[in-house]
Amino acid sequence: MPMSADEGEKRQAIIDACRRMNELGINQGTSGNISLRHQDGMLITPTSVPYEEMRPEQIVFMRFDGSFAAEQKPSSEWRFHLDIMRSRDDVNAVIHAHPPYATVLSIMGLQIPPIHYMIAAAGGDTIRCAPYATYGTAELSHHAVKALEGRFACLLGHHGMIAIGPSLARALWLAVEVEALARQYHGCLQIGAPPLLSPSEIERVRQKMAGYGQADP
Repeated sequence: MPMSADEGEKRQAIIDACRRMNELGINQGTSGNISLRHQDGMLITPTSVPYEEMRPEQIVFMRFDGSFAAEQKPSSEWRFHLDIMRSRDDVNAVIHAHPPYATVLSIMGLQIPPIHYMIAAAGGDTIRCAPYATYGTAELSHHAVKALEGRFACLLGHHGMIAIGPSLARALWLAVEVEALARQYHGCLQIGAPPLLSPSEIERVRQKMAGYGQADP
């Protein structure tokens, strides 16, 4: 069945975002993956296809029951993309990547505390680090969904990060912000334990951000 113009645009948007991730330095090679809500399921990047060679027809449509066309092969991380979409009606896009500084913190099992007011962009006063689990497993998916409760980003222990949002543009913007915060926190740790902003201040900033209409930059 020929794809609609809307579906074609979504598939191309995923490819463009994948290439942009690598241009921005928040991902390397094909280690990242992206999904976008579509109809009764999601569109997700295929496994092991170089972004510069990826074509719209290679993007995999997966229904929320986990089924997809037999001739296609979704990203090995499809499970947490699917579970996040199914558990969060406010999420239309999921980005997973291995940004250098965020990954360093994830290896150390460190969450990002409220060192800077922009932590509020992720929905709370911390960016949690989920426990390690083998990639592509139900265990990892469970940890990711839990770490994202009340949040729009998390780190994955010994792995990387996830950023989610109501749109692909918002999720990509947040992924870049999370890596910036990770770099700042890493820098602070070279000097000593940084002073932290209070939970009440982060909540105040979060409310101000919502008022500025940043839901979809």
